[in-house]
Amino acid sequence: MSEAAGEKRRTGDRLAELGKRRGFFFPSFESYGGVAGLYTYGPNGAALKRHLEDAWRDRFTVKEGNFEIHAPTVTPKPVLDASGHTDAFDDMLIECGECGETHRADHLVEDATELEDAESVPPEEMAGLIEDHDIRCPECGASLVDRPVESFNLMFETAIGPGDSTPGFLRPETAQSIFVEFPRLAEYARSELPFGVTQIGPGYRNEISPRRGLVRVREFGMAELELFVDPARNEPPLSSVAAVQLRLYPIDAQAADGKSYRNVTVEEALERNIIQNQWVAYYVGLARQWYDRIGIDPDRLRFRQHQAGERAHYATDCWDAEVEIDGAWIEIAGLAHRGCYDLAKHDEHADDDYTVFRPYDEPVTVERATVAPDMGQLGPTFGEQAPAVVDALEELVSTEPEAFEGESVAVTVDDTELEIPVEHTGFSRETVRETGERIMPEVIEPSFGIDRTVYTILAHNLKQDVVDGEERTYLALPSELAPTFVAVFPLMDRDGLGERARSVAADLRAAGFEVAYDDSGNIGRRYRRQDEVGTPFCVTIDYDTLEDGTVTIRDRDTTAQERVAIDALPGTLRALGNGDRTLQG
Repeated sequence: MSEAAGEKRRTGDRLAELGKRRGFFFPSFESYGGVAGLYTYGPNGAALKRHLEDAWRDRFTVKEGNFEIHAPTVTPKPVLDASGHTDAFDDMLIECGECGETHRADHLVEDATELEDAESVPPEEMAGLIEDHDIRCPECGASLVDRPVESFNLMFETAIGPGDSTPGFLRPETAQSIFVEFPRLAEYARSELPFGVTQIGPGYRNEISPRRGLVRVREFGMAELELFVDPARNEPPLSSVAAVQLRLYPIDAQAADGKSYRNVTVEEALERNIIQNQWVAYYVGLARQWYDRIGIDPDRLRFRQHQAGERAHYATDCWDAEVEIDGAWIEIAGLAHRGCYDLAKHDEHADDDYTVFRPYDEPVTVERATVAPDMGQLGPTFGEQAPAVVDALEELVSTEPEAFEGESVAVTVDDTELEIPVEHTGFSRETVRETGERIMPEVIEPSFGIDRTVYTILAHNLKQDVVDGEERTYLALPSELAPTFVAVFPLMDRDGLGERARSVAADLRAAGFEVAYDDSGNIGRRYRRQDEVGTPFCVTIDYDTLEDGTVTIRDRDTTAQERVAIDALPGTLRALGNGDRTLQG
């Protein structure tokens, strides 16, 4: 095993041990043997995840003025047929001929080579890489050379209703439930572009080989924003992010030596055409600012551009936010320009109209060709095909009105060419005054992985130092993410100290703080417990408290302490949490 791979495992073990012991996350259903890729968040993990989602909602929903929806996680099959997921939501699977274990072929190649994005390699080339590097089964050591590499659809299939039920799937992403409801959502936005819709919730992938804790799981949290824009008229507020510093890893840098980055501002990235779409650049800058806020190490963060073979078929450009954890780069977000692919697909397959009305600055007068088919003639002639004939005529007149200039016009219905007398089509040209046109918006999509971000925050903020001659492990979490904001301790639970401490804890909870109360063990051990779960501040009630009404506040990161009056405690804690004040002790 390589040194990097060994370090990855050590980090994973540290986080897994911390997750179990301190109630952040742990494998689900272990009493029944467990199921790979499914995790339960414990009390501290659930609070951390909730606070992270609140921070994302604050930045990408509230401050951006977007809508938020909550849609079902079960999706009917026709929706995913239209979106292309039933045909193209695949990973590459390889099965060991000896032990029968299945593995993701791209993961095996990444572990055995320096490739970071083997997912984009075609299956036929993947088999060649397995042969070139003599890759073997991680379980039994048997050679995987000449084993077939096959596509495996990752969606969980289900049935909606009993009997001849409607087929469905657990949603693989939250985006489609936004796209499919676009006509109604556009009404709420009064059809004024741009407007954005966000959603936070679970998605599901039937992973071939879940691994690395929360990094690759079968049920995972997502926070997605779908921004609908008119590219001819809408521009982002770039001035707010123009000076944000980025570390970009564009396609040309990846091809050159795989090590060079472009360290530029958002403004410079656009000027140099490194990022071509203004909206994508805006959200890359916004994401960079947000990652600072939630405690991701900026020196271990980059934005990598998708290569052509890796990019989704609908995306015109896509950048992944990636973080480094012990030498490995992990995708935690994707920021894509999806064009109008999704709306066009649902417009084609669904009954609703997926366009919006764009008014002209001034009304215009135009000549328009129209048809008004004579169903008294077409009905008897074409029978059940008559409605399809009408549809074909209406489509033809909108694209080729000159086709109606002869005595008959040809349309194709059910692969059969039919000749229709023009006099039966009701063809005419008329001059009309138009005040606007219908357009299909383009979509900009920032999509964030919640669980991977939780994992990254834990990995990037798990620190060690020495306090009073003893090694200390602590989580340097931002105050707004910490599972508990303040812990309250009595110096000891006697002489009225416990009662006073419990009263202080209750008052702080009533003031809106998330509070832990702990009177078990010596005060140093209690500090260490709270440091390890990331509690920013501890308040100690001692004998001086009974005399003068003051308490000691301790800062997690600096271990500095200061005495303040109990009456001033809520305001002091708020100022400390907001960064408006530091402890002077």
